[in-house]
Amino acid sequence: MSRVVRFHQTGGPEVLQIADELVATPGKGEVQIKVHAIGLNRAEVMFRNGQYLEAPQLPARLGYEAAGIVNAVGEDVTEFKIGDAVSTIPAFSQNQYGVYGELANVPAFAVVKHPPSLSWSEASAIWMQYMTAYGALVEFAYTKVGEFVLIPAASSSVGVAAIEIANLLGAVPIALTRFGAKRQSLLDVGAKHVIAIEEQDLVAEVSRITAGKGARVVFDPVGGPTIAKLAEATAQSGIIFQYGALSKDPTPLPLFPVLAKQLTIRGYTLFEISTHPERMARAKDFILQGLTEGKLKPLVAKTFPLGQIVEAHRYMESNQHIGKIVVTV
Repeated sequence: MSRVVRFHQTGGPEVLQIADELVATPGKGEVQIKVHAIGLNRAEVMFRNGQYLEAPQLPARLGYEAAGIVNAVGEDVTEFKIGDAVSTIPAFSQNQYGVYGELANVPAFAVVKHPPSLSWSEASAIWMQYMTAYGALVEFAYTKVGEFVLIPAASSSVGVAAIEIANLLGAVPIALTRFGAKRQSLLDVGAKHVIAIEEQDLVAEVSRITAGKGARVVFDPVGGPTIAKLAEATAQSGIIFQYGALSKDPTPLPLFPVLAKQLTIRGYTLFEISTHPERMARAKDFILQGLTEGKLKPLVAKTFPLGQIVEAHRYMESNQHIGKIVVTV
């Protein structure tokens, strides 16, 4: 028996329920993990709300990222053994697997032995954020030394990861946040410039910082009407990665900046990396090397016990945090 989190209807954090369930032995190609920590993601909030890329099949489990000890392995699993310290990569559907609980079965291809220097909380705060940022900035944008990277919602775990990876590549991360209260914290995690978009003119500030050139790479999880300003702030022939839809407002096509500057607006998700074996291998090598060398350092904003999963989701929706919210088990 294991405590697991399920929801029987879509809605706010209060729909999450903890129940005792019998967890099956891992099937062919699966690994069972005794979970020590769970990293929370916006994707799980959207899945719970019924506003994600896939609709939840109720009653639904959820959760992409966990860190813990291998408890059992299924048939044909040879790369892991009982007792290994591992973490999970979001490379599966939440309708098939979910890691919110004391025990979790996941496909072996989504399991990684993480650096032993990481705490359980840090190890649960790796793969969604770093692989998402890696795919856009490294695999597809080929971000180079000295280029400007514009990062909306920069205080999120993926935003912080994008700041770190931009710095690792020698680029110049420009962090966007709504208000100035998070300015110093974003500078502390490596942002070279911070723009509070509710208090400053986004386009004018980017023009000033880039000497009128604009940012070649924009990494946006928000969408909504702000995309018009992002397009104006993008460099000639630049690219806007739209990897989320946090805004509840429509996202209009900024047609004239797109035409005038020959911009690319590219839909992007982590699964372009995590379900593609060659890209996934490159991403794992890049991220593990960065973690081992200390150039990538997971930032844990706040932890909650599993019994407070509802409060943890409420805290995520409050947008107070900088970095990753972790649930300990």
